Amino acid sequence: MMIEIKIPSVGESVTEALLAQWFKKDGDAVRKDEPLFVLETDKVTLEVTAEAGGVLSIKVPAGTTVKIGTVVGAIDTISAAGAAEIEPPAAEKKRPPRAPEPKPPVVEKPKAPPEAPAMPATTAPPALKTSPPPEAETREVLENLPPSVRRLVGEHRLDVNRIQGTGPGGRITKGDVLLFIEQSAPPAAPAAAAEPVCPPCESVKEEITRKPMTPIRRRIAERLLKARQNTAMLTTFNDIDMSAVIELRQRYKETFQKKHGVSLGFMSFFIKASVEALKAVPEINAFIDGTDIVYPHYCHVGVAVGSERGLVVPVIRHADQLSFAQLEQAINEFVARIKDNRLTLADLEGGTFTITNGGVFGSLLSTPILNTPQSGILGMHRVDKRPVAVNDQVVIRPMMYVALSYDHRIVDGREAVTFLKHIKECIEHPERIMMEI
Repeated sequence: MMIEIKIPSVGESVTEALLAQWFKKDGDAVRKDEPLFVLETDKVTLEVTAEAGGVLSIKVPAGTTVKIGTVVGAIDTISAAGAAEIEPPAAEKKRPPRAPEPKPPVVEKPKAPPEAPAMPATTAPPALKTSPPPEAETREVLENLPPSVRRLVGEHRLDVNRIQGTGPGGRITKGDVLLFIEQSAPPAAPAAAAEPVCPPCESVKEEITRKPMTPIRRRIAERLLKARQNTAMLTTFNDIDMSAVIELRQRYKETFQKKHGVSLGFMSFFIKASVEALKAVPEINAFIDGTDIVYPHYCHVGVAVGSERGLVVPVIRHADQLSFAQLEQAINEFVARIKDNRLTLADLEGGTFTITNGGVFGSLLSTPILNTPQSGILGMHRVDKRPVAVNDQVVIRPMMYVALSYDHRIVDGREAVTFLKHIKECIEHPERIMMEI
């Protein structure tokens, strides 16, 4: 029985997707619910799993853009007898240790026979000859030289009849050849400034790699450009003393972990602080729709998460009604879904405000771009110990710069500054926001 593998529908607005990667090869055995391939749209990345066990037949290669509903492969469940009981991948089995292969016997090379002693010359050769000797005489002199001397003479193309031999019977030694080369060398020229050696331009290879943009990357580019072109975006900054939050986390992190099963991070503090600030300045939670301003009576906070395929912003719905533990659990669940390619379009829609944390990558300061149609985005950054004035005393405190980018069409500078000051007060005095530990 052949079961067709079709591109599933991932949303009403999505008509095509990129088949980014097959996890299996054509003809491989697959198990039910085993991931088959990665599908990328302009909004989400997700994995498609096998409906049944069997033998995979691939009809559309990876890297192809396909329409929703396209058949990209099939699973033959008949030819794979017992496919439901296919053994786990070979990596999960423990293979018996492989016996070491016997090494081939070492065959010793025969030693070269010792050199025959040179025959003594009847008469010593002249120290210097003005004309070359006959070829037979030159060949005889070369044959009487040791191999190392013959090799040196050949490398430098020397006339052996011009070299004075100092060995027994007037034989030419290696030292005689080296002395002859040294005495024959031309005098060294005066030292000059060395010029850099530049290889010919023709020998330098200028290679490039060209890759098509993924649907997610194209979508990110479109949205960022749209935000810059269609909003009056402005950014205001402030700095926050993180001492109180750091001390609070250190004091209660073990209790929080044991009770709720998740770690207590900075993000939940900033979400809580943002919720309070959005209540104080509702314009930043609003958005423009035509000639109207829409004020939601809820806070759906998007948290920007970087992934291998691009930046995604899953939305924590009704963040104003969640506890610290529920916020941390929601963040951990989204991170797990992103890693496993299980994020859906519903996870990304409906946000009213966004928080992005560039500090996890080491950013000191940045101006985040609006996630349209939202009117505000908060940028967190890394924590650095810096000297600050406290009660007229210079002290070292862990400080973080924060940035609020906002749409100036709906939010005035006074509201933006008030919003950031409210964030600062909530973080520097976390007792203002309820802790559930």
